[in-house]
Amino acid sequence: MTLTTALVTPLINQLRALSGWLDKAEAFAAGRGESPEALLPLRLAPDMFPLTTQLRFAAFQAQEPLYRLSDTPVPEAVLDIRQEGRDGEAAPGSWADARARIAEAIAALDAVATDAFDDAADRPIAHDLPMGMIFDMTGETYVRDWALPQVTFHVLMAYALLRHAGVPLGKTDYVPHMFAYLRPGTMPGA
Repeated sequence: MTLTTALVTPLINQLRALSGWLDKAEAFAAGRGESPEALLPLRLAPDMFPLTTQLRFAAFQAQEPLYRLSDTPVPEAVLDIRQEGRDGEAAPGSWADARARIAEAIAALDAVATDAFDDAADRPIAHDLPMGMIFDMTGETYVRDWALPQVTFHVLMAYALLRHAGVPLGKTDYVPHMFAYLRPGTMPGA
């Protein structure tokens, strides 16, 4: 498997699933006569980020590797998504904005050439965090040990928050891409 495929395919699958969960969250809120905006400040614990931040961090961290692996600066527009996430408690933004960030990230991933990062597996990546820590990795270890786990974490936090709020999500919502591989005639009740 190439580095590009190992990165892009799971990120697209996760963000498309997340987009589907947001569809269900909208329907859930509408069924209760509420706005989905009320879901944005939800958090699992007082010291954890709210849903609005989880959504924006998922969108940011799905796009950041596209630049790090191509050794180009992350554009300001993408960095702005990270800042929106950091500011999420004081300025949660709108549901529509959060949806747009996820859609933008999916579009960016869809636009990646199939071999875009294949030569970056051994490229040195220095990943610095705001508190001053710097991680020295290769492109391959960056994808495997940082980029994919980070996006997965924020996507799973969004899932947990939506489920906790009562949005009717299940396993099939988490891995809808798997139905492309379903053997005909094996669906229960079919």
